This record gives sequence, structure tokens and C-alpha cells, in this order.
Amino acid sequence: MTRPQIPAVTVAAATNRSGTMTVRATDHGIPVEIRFERAEYRYGAPALAAEMLRLTQRSAIVARARRREQLAEAGVPEAMLDRLGLPTGRAAADELDRLDDTDTGQTSWLWN
Repeated sequence: MTRPQIPAVTVAAATNRSGTMTVRATDHGIPVEIRFERAEYRYGAPALAAEMLRLTQRSAIVARARRREQLAEAGVPEAMLDRLGLPTGRAAADELDRLDDTDTGQTSWLWN
């Protein structure tokens, strides 16, 4: 029986709510692709950078959970996966929910 091939890098993508920006990042949190619509420039550089970082963080969490699944399929014991700090799918979902709950960023782009 052959074991599944484990890719050298695990990548996942996260998209903002409006679907105007997508960031693909590795399980180490390195962005490998950033796409956004031209309209995103209207919010200014600080907001654009903050959204890129937020989406990078989200995609890295998903990529780490995928990495855990890949290693588990290859036969790596659960205890080792825990020591590597790779989250389960449930733990990743909980972390994403926590990030959503603590996101206190600007909710409107209208000037007050």
C-alpha cells in the first residue's frame, strides 16, 4: 500500500465578504497570491493593507488545518500533529469564528 503524497506547501484562500479581494497563503502564513478589484483602492492604503493581512491570517488557519488532514492521511499520529500545533478542522473553524467576533474594524466607509 502506498501512502498519500504530502505536498511541500499547503495553500488555502480567503475572500472578503464582498468578494472583491482574495488572498492565498501557505500554512506558514506567507501570502502567495493577492487579488483585488480596482475599487478597493478607494479605501486607502492602510485599509487595503489591513484587509490583506486579515485575509492572509484567515487563509493560513485553513491551510494549517488542511496540512493536518494531509499528514493524518499519511499516517502521522494525532499526538505528533498536536505537538506541531496544527489545528483540527473544528479548532480552525472555532478560531475563524473568534476572529470574526473580535473584528471591530470599520463597518462603514461613510464619513461620520
